[in-house]
Amino acid sequence: MTELQRRGILARLTAYEPLTLIMLASIAGGLFVLQRLTSEVLEGETFRFDETILLALRQQGDLAVPVGPAWLTHAISDITSLGGVTVLTLMTVLITVYLLLDRRWPIAIFVFSSVLTGWLASTLLKILVARPRPDIVPHLVEVSDLSFPSGHAMVSAVTYLTLGALVARTQRYRSTRIFVMGAGVFLAVIVGLSRIYLGVHYPTDVLAGWCAGALWALGCWLISKRFIPSRSADAAPEPGMEEPR
Repeated sequence: MTELQRRGILARLTAYEPLTLIMLASIAGGLFVLQRLTSEVLEGETFRFDETILLALRQQGDLAVPVGPAWLTHAISDITSLGGVTVLTLMTVLITVYLLLDRRWPIAIFVFSSVLTGWLASTLLKILVARPRPDIVPHLVEVSDLSFPSGHAMVSAVTYLTLGALVARTQRYRSTRIFVMGAGVFLAVIVGLSRIYLGVHYPTDVLAGWCAGALWALGCWLISKRFIPSRSADAAPEPGMEEPR
């Protein structure tokens, strides 16, 4: 083997950062988990698990009353609205406008298109699986569409994680990038949990929504990392403002 051939092989092996390889492996694993979960749901194998959790969150003497104080139900009803179409649309539009004003045209367009296509993917999955809403306990909020995967869980994960991952790429400091991503994960988690507490989704609906939403956000992050420059690529930090990486 010539020296030129050895250099070519080494270049191919080091073409991707370890983090990128980890993300690719995570996507492959996530797709497997989502496929297995969907298969189990279609076969009815998860019903006992779903039923146990939904019943555990209600008063045994009256299934219309959730466990916990009255203020908790009110708070969770507010939290679940964070995964609604209205709030997420406003969030996406405002972030897109901010990025446009910040002269981040490529990432602004990519953010908007990533979230929009993620929403379409969520709708398509619901239609393909066509799982009815749970009737184990009374619903605490009005719902009318299909159940699997949870639209609130998936769309909030798509929106908050995609926005978090892509907006984090515009930030100069590691601390702000970590905060933005952490906030996205936190919001996606509490929105999904709220749907279970309100009795409008099976726990497996929410798990599938989180999984699918996270996969979508990971895919968008990898694409943006490959083709869209980060803040550091086009704007050097001001003197005296740089933070250790």
